[in-house]
Amino acid sequence: MPTSFLGSALRGTFFFIFGLWWSVRYPLKYLRRKAGAESQPGHGTHRVEVLEGMVKAFFALAGILVEQFVPTGPHLQLYSPKTHSWVDLAPWHYTTIYLFFLLSGLVDVLSHSPLKLPLGLDRLSLALALLVEGLLFCFHDYGDAVLDHHLHSLLVVAIFAGALCALLEVFLRDHIILETFRTSSFLLQGSWLWQIGFVLSPPWGGPGWDQTDSSNVAFLTMCFCWHYAGILAVLAANSAASRCCNESCQLKFGDIDVELDCGVCLRRGPKGSDGALLPESTLDDK
Repeated sequence: MPTSFLGSALRGTFFFIFGLWWSVRYPLKYLRRKAGAESQPGHGTHRVEVLEGMVKAFFALAGILVEQFVPTGPHLQLYSPKTHSWVDLAPWHYTTIYLFFLLSGLVDVLSHSPLKLPLGLDRLSLALALLVEGLLFCFHDYGDAVLDHHLHSLLVVAIFAGALCALLEVFLRDHIILETFRTSSFLLQGSWLWQIGFVLSPPWGGPGWDQTDSSNVAFLTMCFCWHYAGILAVLAANSAASRCCNESCQLKFGDIDVELDCGVCLRRGPKGSDGALLPESTLDDK
């Protein structure tokens, strides 16, 4: 499929933003749960899930509109009666991918609404979106573009890895290893989409890499492994930063947890005893 640098970079940025956010959020959540400060999901956790769903749906909807209504887009026309042929299927390919991520974002929001959708449906919808993405890349006709096919085949590895993790999370909720691996797959998708843009459509102009040179295939396979090594370093650094942030907050507040969404402070008592709620000071107390 035709690949532009800007389109590939924008799609990569979407995955990279989510991956970076999760690389901080999940270690913090794990540390809090390990310390016993978050035995059950609170209102703050639900709000974060809803916000993630809204952001995902927004990006997906924006992607659909861009793919369809740019000057060279199909403008929702799939088949031309005049030529008796399909109309530019590449934008429809990406529109289909964005559609399933849009559905995933809506399910995220509805899962934490008063509708009380079954737990795990949000992860299932994410797994389906990734499976559709991988399926469309797998069965696209790349023709004689060997390098293009190889680049997207490597991308499919990251896609299906993330889909497998999301599917397992339907049954193993809040599993830090699965969450971390899914995060790494999203970061890998993001960085590799940027790499695809540089290889096939360099931003400085000119032709892309030689499609017939087998050494390019060998190098890019090795480069794919380097991308993942760099992502593991990012995950380790963000996990360490999350741990330092968590410890500094504990030192700052001592035995008091600040619950911003409730507007109260919660003083932790001895193990096995309930905490005491300390109301915030009001103007009448002054």
